[in-house]
Amino acid sequence: MKRVGLALVGLGNVGRRFLRLLIEHDDTLREKYGLTFSVHCVVDSSGVAVSDDGFDLAHLLKHKGCGLKLRKLREFDEGLTLAVALDSVQCEILLEASPVDLNTGNPGLSNCRTALDHGLHLVLANKAPLALAQAELDRLAADVDVGILYSATFCGGLPVLNIVRRDMVCGKILGFRGIFNSTTNFILEEMLKGRSYADALSETQERGIAEADPSIDVGGWDTAAKLVIAANSIVDAMITLADVRVSGIEDVQLDWLEQCRREGSVLKLVATAERIDTEWRFQVEPTPMPVASFLGSCSGWEMAIEIQSDIYGKSFHKLWEREPVPTAASMLRDAVHLATMGRQGSL
Repeated sequence: MKRVGLALVGLGNVGRRFLRLLIEHDDTLREKYGLTFSVHCVVDSSGVAVSDDGFDLAHLLKHKGCGLKLRKLREFDEGLTLAVALDSVQCEILLEASPVDLNTGNPGLSNCRTALDHGLHLVLANKAPLALAQAELDRLAADVDVGILYSATFCGGLPVLNIVRRDMVCGKILGFRGIFNSTTNFILEEMLKGRSYADALSETQERGIAEADPSIDVGGWDTAAKLVIAANSIVDAMITLADVRVSGIEDVQLDWLEQCRREGSVLKLVATAERIDTEWRFQVEPTPMPVASFLGSCSGWEMAIEIQSDIYGKSFHKLWEREPVPTAASMLRDAVHLATMGRQGSL
């Protein structure tokens, strides 16, 4: 049995569900993968708490479920930094699920640098560090021979990045496009049913689907961040958000949605990676899609991507996600891969 120490940054909707998955699937992790995970360092907006023996996860979940901050725990250490905490406890993997900030990347980007400086593998649910500085993080990881996995950053539980990198051997990706944000997909569909924009957005927040700052979703930036991550992972590009032309759904009015319906199409927030001659073009914008098309049929809480390859043809992938569990499950998947394969877990 291999015991793997974890540090978890972020105890919001995704982080808490990740902890619950560790509890619920403890037997499977032991019996099928020969692993037992223990959490020795946790971080929320109030600061850092550490446990040499590993936290009682059920107690930790109950504490956070009551709306309490880590500072109310006996393991909390006022003024303790993540760097000092990682010096004091034995961890092999840091999981980054703090709130997304696509302007500075922090605190996520700083946390990633700290983890790599300590020689830890990284699992990311936070898109910002990759959208702004993936090339830097890849270099830092290579310098200390650790892996970075981030399937949780792209369309929840949809394992598309892994499929392309692992299974499309010798294939060249010619282009891809998709609906990468279920919040906007749900809002547009509900508006067409007569529901107000504000009311539909409120439901996505209540379910824990929208980002802590929902403008990231409706402004198209969450979709753009995922487009950057996909481009850097599966095509011959290394880009940042600055390379993507972005338009969101804030200004979409009901009359546009109804016009699309009359014309046999449906409005979707579509991300596109298109090669023109030798250059790639990346954009996010509301786009009418034929109702009978693959993306046009992507409804409500669904996310989808279609990928064109030279030798594998066109593939279609879709996921229904109304809560953050699949994203948390992707974090667990990545942690297992890194724990069992080390840097090779990066596929």
